[in-house]
Amino acid sequence: MKNILRILISGAALAPFAFAASAQDLPETTLNVVGSWSSLPLYQQFERSFWEETVPSDSNGQITVNLTTFDQMGVAGGDVYRMLGDGVFDVGMTVADYTVGDAPELEGLDVPLIATDADAARRMTEAAKPMVAEIMRDRFNAHMLAIAPYPPQIVFCNAEVNSLADLEGKKIRGSGRMTSLFLEALGAEGVTMAFSEVPGALERGVIDCAVTGAGSGYASGWYESSTHLVNLPLGGWDPVVTAVNLDTWNNLDPAVQEFLTQKIQTDFEAKAWADADGALARDIACLTGSGECAAGKPASMTLVELSDEDRARAISVLEDTILPDWAERAGSDWAQRWNDSVGAELGVSIAQ
Repeated sequence: MKNILRILISGAALAPFAFAASAQDLPETTLNVVGSWSSLPLYQQFERSFWEETVPSDSNGQITVNLTTFDQMGVAGGDVYRMLGDGVFDVGMTVADYTVGDAPELEGLDVPLIATDADAARRMTEAAKPMVAEIMRDRFNAHMLAIAPYPPQIVFCNAEVNSLADLEGKKIRGSGRMTSLFLEALGAEGVTMAFSEVPGALERGVIDCAVTGAGSGYASGWYESSTHLVNLPLGGWDPVVTAVNLDTWNNLDPAVQEFLTQKIQTDFEAKAWADADGALARDIACLTGSGECAAGKPASMTLVELSDEDRARAISVLEDTILPDWAERAGSDWAQRWNDSVGAELGVSIAQ
């Protein structure tokens, strides 16, 4: 399996990179890198250009990268970190929520509703980084390099929706375990389904709604099989963690480690977060036709802005049901660490 996947990876685009400050001093190094969804903006705009363009231009060709994505390999997003830890490839990226079956404590990285803008989402992520780094090391034999966001995960429905009450009884694909539990607490039926299967399921009526980022939904054509867009971050921000196999990391030259650490923070992570600040408004304009759409032809979905009462109800469900449930599954130690870091940063606390 490992050899087959390395062959698949080596068929992808090839690019060199090395430490910008003293590229000529770097040893020649080769890395097999697996990115996230190939069709979505995070990969198209940031991951691919980082590994294939920005880093090579600063490296003088000392390090070679074989780049592909997990969907191009035919690998499930939830298998990426497990395979990374086994050394099938050197660097991997996937949505953290895809892997919480292996590491339930990782759900604390992306809690719905508590971050309603990019600044709050980044503060939430920065506060969680020490915990995520420990989880990646202990659960997946990996060293965390970066965490980058998708835009907030909102709700696409192929049915009329005007309030949270209208979600009751509907079959809704969640973007992660915590999101699905949240939907069920609201009276909906949480459905587990691969991202690529959603448009067809919406069109056939297998599901009524689905949660994803507005930009991801636009790029994947979800507007063709849904009519209403509920602007509430029920699915959090779906952060993508970039990590390197720990054995690979420990065997890299210190100068290469320094290069990767610095470049991925400034030329990938920071740029993705800066773009996220205005991405939701741009994406909603594309989905609803309410403004200029630089990404392509605008759609005509109906935008639903929930009332203050609905938002208060959602927060109540989060605090009374969803966070205590996660604390029980992850353990009291993780819940306390979350309270002391993410919770303290955003003014939310899990009762224990």
